[in-house]
Amino acid sequence: MPLPPASMLRVIKVAHTVAWAALVAVIFAIPVMAWLNRGTAVAVLTAIMLVEVGVLLANGWRCPLTILAARYTDDRRANFDIYLPLWLAANNKRIFGTIFVGGLMFSVWRLAR
Repeated sequence: MPLPPASMLRVIKVAHTVAWAALVAVIFAIPVMAWLNRGTAVAVLTAIMLVEVGVLLANGWRCPLTILAARYTDDRRANFDIYLPLWLAANNKRIFGTIFVGGLMFSVWRLAR
């Protein structure tokens, strides 16, 4: 028996929030691993993020979970598909993209020393 649309949306929002938190943890782990001179870990974590960037590029800079959530609501606020404050959801790529690039730059500097 399929879930009602409101329930499906909640399931997607939970999954999206968990995936987002995991990717944010990856972003913050990159410079930490560089600080600890764990070059292989930096490479693996960077590869994970580059796969995520590829997924976003392939979907017009939208998460596939956003596309899926749109089937269950007409709401299109920046956080309709994830449990984040509106301001954070609206600026998510800008904020965490900047942190990711900064972490990569730090990692290159640190590991090249």
